Amino acid sequence: MDFDQADALNQAIRLLSLRHRARAAALLDPLGLHPGQEALLLALARTGPRTQTQLSEALGCEPPSITVMTRKLEAAGHIRREPAPADKRASIVELTDSGKALADQVKRLWCALAEETVTGLPAETVAELPGILRTLTGNVDTRRPRNPHGAGPES
Repeated sequence: MDFDQADALNQAIRLLSLRHRARAAALLDPLGLHPGQEALLLALARTGPRTQTQLSEALGCEPPSITVMTRKLEAAGHIRREPAPADKRASIVELTDSGKALADQVKRLWCALAEETVTGLPAETVAELPGILRTLTGNVDTRRPRNPHGAGPES
């Protein structure tokens, strides 16, 4: 790939990321949420109670970020944290009734944001996007070992 093509691709990904996050923040603000908190709520809505460590792994966030998010969401009454029965050092996080209602609002907002984001694209392209984006994410995942030449994942 030559520089012009690489630059165009990297700039497009950067701008999409920045604008999508800003748009999400604007939509989440009336709900009293900050970007990232919606992902935590949706993860709990999908899977049920989880430890903070499990949430950290599922969301690709550092544990201190999860701790800050859970404290804020707990203070707002959307989640509750309790010591894990098997390990009193770990906390189990679960949605409250308020959190379940908020997660339902976030789901509707997320659908609207996704539709807004893909407006004008053919249905076939939209259907392929999640797989393409997962591949791109995997290609730049810093948690994954790379081969010695830095050209991609190890075989």
